[in-house]
Amino acid sequence: MLVVRTIPALRQALHSGAAAAAPAFVPTMGNLHEGHLALVRQARAAVGPGVPVVASIFVNRLQFGPQEDFDRYPRTFERDCELLQGAGCDVVFAPDEAELYPEPQTVKVQPPAALADVLEGAFRPGFFVGVCTVVLKLFNAVQPGVAVFGKKDMQQLLVVRHMVRQLALPVQVLAGETARAEDGLALSSRNGYLSAEERAEAPALVQALRALAAAVQAGRRDFAALEAEAQQALLSRGWAPDYVALRRQADLGLPQAAGGASDGPLVVLAAARLGRTRLIDNLELPALS
Repeated sequence: MLVVRTIPALRQALHSGAAAAAPAFVPTMGNLHEGHLALVRQARAAVGPGVPVVASIFVNRLQFGPQEDFDRYPRTFERDCELLQGAGCDVVFAPDEAELYPEPQTVKVQPPAALADVLEGAFRPGFFVGVCTVVLKLFNAVQPGVAVFGKKDMQQLLVVRHMVRQLALPVQVLAGETARAEDGLALSSRNGYLSAEERAEAPALVQALRALAAAVQAGRRDFAALEAEAQQALLSRGWAPDYVALRRQADLGLPQAAGGASDGPLVVLAAARLGRTRLIDNLELPALS
C-alpha cells in the first residue's frame, strides 16, 4: 500500500498510464473503525481487481465550528494505515492543511439551504459548506469514478449526491450501510469519547429511533408528537437532544401530515449529546401505505 502526501504525487501514482482506470475513493478523517473498513471493502468490490482503491485521511478544519472538537479529534494514523491495508486499500492520501489549503479558501461550495441548513446544518452552521468544499477538492485530486459514503451520515450523503448531480461530476456515489455494535450503537470515531457508563447508555439513541419507527409502521401519523416523545425519552435519560426528525429519504422534506406512499421511503434522524459527546444516527423506513 502506498502512502502519499501531495496532490502531484497522488496523481502520478494513479494516472501515470494513459489508460489508467478511474479509482474508487473513500474519504475519511481517520481514527478508523469497522464502518470505514466496510466502505473500503465496498469500494474494492465495486471496481474489481486491478483498479486502485484510495482512502484519504484528513481532518478538515472547514467543517468544524469554533466550539467543536477539531483539536481533540483523535489522530491514529499508523493504526489507520494498518487497517486500510488489511481492508484492501491501495493508496492512502494523507495531505496536511497546507497541501489542501495552500491559501485561505475563499472559494467555497454552498449547498442549497433546503437540504443543508436543516437538521445538522441548523445546529452546525457552515458544516456542509466545509464538507462540500473539501469533498470537491478531494474529488479533483483523486479523480475517482466511484466514491463511497456511509449512510450513518445520511444528510451528508444526500448533500454530496446533490453536489455531484448539480456540478455534473463524473463520480458515482455509492452508499454504505451503517455499521453497528452488537448492542445497536452506530459505530463512530467519536464513540471513543464516551466513558464506560456513557457507552452503556449510548444504545438508547437507536432504541428511541426504533420506537418511533415502530409506531409509524403500526399506523401512527402524528409525526410531530412522535418526535417530541422520542426527544422526551432521551431527555429523561440524561441526554441533550438537538433533534429527532422524521423526513423523506429523497430530500429530507417533511412527509405529508397524514403520511402516504407519495412521500416515498422515509428516514428518522437524530442527534443528541451524551455528556460531552455528540452522537448522530438514523433509521430508514419503507414508504407508508
